[in-house]
Amino acid sequence: MANFEALGLVETFGLVFVLEAADAMCKAADVELVGYENTASGYISVLVRGDVGACKTAVAAGVKAVTEMEDGNLYSSVVIARPHQDLEKIIARYSLEKLLG
Repeated sequence: MANFEALGLVETFGLVFVLEAADAMCKAADVELVGYENTASGYISVLVRGDVGACKTAVAAGVKAVTEMEDGNLYSSVVIARPHQDLEKIIARYSLEKLLG
């Protein structure tokens, strides 16, 4: 995580909503799409990383995109500034490279 100052996450209920959030996040700021996690019962989280300001902008855009959709199913969102290096162990598990082979 040495090159990245923050993580941004948006969690929704359903694939359509998380795709809308991810698209808005990547278009709104200079962030890297890290991956996603499909948790229990249809909740899906999308992760981005970049500098703190970019992650805040990206998460705000993702939240706005989901809440503007009919029946928007936003569950939660967070920006973690300067995440502890051990979080990389969790993040690596859900990276796009690992998930897509």
